[in-house]
Amino acid sequence: MATTEKTKNTPVTRSGAPKTPAEMPDKQRIAVLVLGDAIAFLVFAAIGRGSHGEASGLAAIPQITLTALPFAAAWFIIAPFVGAFRRDLAADPRKMAKRTALAWLLSWPVAMALRGIFVDHGIPPLTFAIITLVFNTGILLVWRWPYALNNSIRRRS
Repeated sequence: MATTEKTKNTPVTRSGAPKTPAEMPDKQRIAVLVLGDAIAFLVFAAIGRGSHGEASGLAAIPQITLTALPFAAAWFIIAPFVGAFRRDLAADPRKMAKRTALAWLLSWPVAMALRGIFVDHGIPPLTFAIITLVFNTGILLVWRWPYALNNSIRRRS
């Protein structure tokens, strides 16, 4: 077990890394969450494009990014106001799961509107909207819940 030292009120290991992401400086913790969320939306877009027979490999990264953009934009506009990036969630899997689901539920209509404006030029089909709601909730939880669980375990040790 690494010994810790106090530096500017942030416990750190001798290597200089914070003990857990819950104890990271806010900018670092939020950057990790933003990166993970962005990857989640890219995964959603790649899977969606692949399921519709559209290009979804490495060569299609620009198209995948454009497909993911309305969903990610809605998330990054709404989720901070709902508290999806709060420090207390970083090591509490149950709170992380609840807040993530709530944040996506509130971001989802904005995502559908952005998708309708910039991609479909109208209202997306209801089946697409429901699949988007359920699947993006799942993808966000697939990475955010284990992130918080790992932090919780590390905090206890």
